[in-house]
Amino acid sequence: MAKLGTLFLVPNTLGIEGRTEQLPWVLPAETIACASKLKHWIVEDAKTARALLKAIDSASPLTCTIQEMQMSEWRGAARNAKYGDSVKPTDLLKPLLAGNDMGLMSEAGVPGVADPGAELVLAAHKLGAQVKPLVGPSSILLGLMASGLNGQRFAFQGYLPHDTHERSSKLKQLEIESRKLQQTQIWIETPYRNTAMLMACINSLAPQTQLCLGIDLSLPSEMISTLPIAEWRKRYPNEVACASLQNRPTVFLLLA
Repeated sequence: MAKLGTLFLVPNTLGIEGRTEQLPWVLPAETIACASKLKHWIVEDAKTARALLKAIDSASPLTCTIQEMQMSEWRGAARNAKYGDSVKPTDLLKPLLAGNDMGLMSEAGVPGVADPGAELVLAAHKLGAQVKPLVGPSSILLGLMASGLNGQRFAFQGYLPHDTHERSSKLKQLEIESRKLQQTQIWIETPYRNTAMLMACINSLAPQTQLCLGIDLSLPSEMISTLPIAEWRKRYPNEVACASLQNRPTVFLLLA
């Protein structure tokens, strides 16, 4: 049997497309060099993947052109099924069986964390292929590092409910769990809902609960603040006051 290829987990940036001079700040030289040698790719979004590969090419010339690369998109089994796409993880990993190395890339951040790539990683393990994670930015860990909150106990909650009542109930539940376990609770939100999420936190959580917002992490416009809810209420008394936070990638963290 031919030797299986290796699945390299290649982190994407958190939004520096078009600013290639910032690439070394967020991706180590070894990650860039490894990615530049890969021809076979599975990506969450082809557009953002090509943008990163173009930036990589300027730092470490690609061994083949972007047009020559074999690139497939994977957005998760559930989402693919919703749109009638019956492709399976094993279908996309066939180059590994032929002995070719492959790259797996998220739309932003690291593959497999808050990302559908985890399904492909598990499938690669079942095939017996080596999985190699490469170093790069994770907004979740960057936010936790910079929050000053409990980094020994934490839980990532993904996205919270969109419904106003359900979201408020979920926030109160996370606050209770955080207080009981002394555990930092972390979640993300679609950027255009940032204002609604912050106002929900201000209106639902106890005044002494610590809330951190990690905004535009790793970007020149980065802003990280940890304050008790009472102080957030003073700073942002209404939705108009927090309009500047809208449409900016944000990680939310709380510790009760």
